[in-house]
Amino acid sequence: MYAVILAGGKGVRLRPYTTALPKPLVPIGDQHAILEIVLRQLSAAGFTRATIAIGHLGEIIRAYVGDGSQWGMSIDYATEESPLGTMGPLLGLRERLPETFLVMNGDVLTDLDYADLLRRHEASAAPLTIATYPRKVHIDFGVLTTDASRVVAFTEKPSMDYRVSMGIYGLRRDTLDGYTAGLPLGFDELVLDLLAAQKPPHAYEFDGYWLDIGRPDDYDRANAEFTSRKSLLLKGA
Repeated sequence: MYAVILAGGKGVRLRPYTTALPKPLVPIGDQHAILEIVLRQLSAAGFTRATIAIGHLGEIIRAYVGDGSQWGMSIDYATEESPLGTMGPLLGLRERLPETFLVMNGDVLTDLDYADLLRRHEASAAPLTIATYPRKVHIDFGVLTTDASRVVAFTEKPSMDYRVSMGIYGLRRDTLDGYTAGLPLGFDELVLDLLAAQKPPHAYEFDGYWLDIGRPDDYDRANAEFTSRKSLLLKGA
């Protein structure tokens, strides 16, 4: 099994931690970087090959990870000379991509079963499979529904339940057909194009542990929770 790990972002929202370190290498707990945890999980799940898309401070990632042999994997790199969005780095990799593969951000902490996601993706024959996670938003105000300046409904401080993308995907290589290598391609653009073409992505619903290390409070939470969740995150690794 093969994975592409997206690790080229600048991590602006996580500054000052990312001033001198790429976000996937910020430490979690006393011994591990986020990317190390991801690679150990992938290896334990049966992934033998990966490409890491690097950009900002990418040489530090290359020096840290090397060829991946310390995790029993074969790892190579793709360098972004300019930001290409979530899916853009894949376009320059087309010749080395298998028919189906995993794509993921290099800064997520989760106990999701990556191999199961890829198996479900292959079985679905969908162009794209998106790992999704439940979120609830509480509105702190009374919400009015209006029609032609008339209030027709009122809800006091409602909650909204919805599912969000976890930044982990199963993808078919031919889903990238028609896009130009070297040009940016965002996840949002790809999904909207698939919906417009009536080729809807498949949702892989997940309710376990997931934390996107996007902001300083997320990073603080990850460190606070890691000790109690280490055996869950690194089981079998």
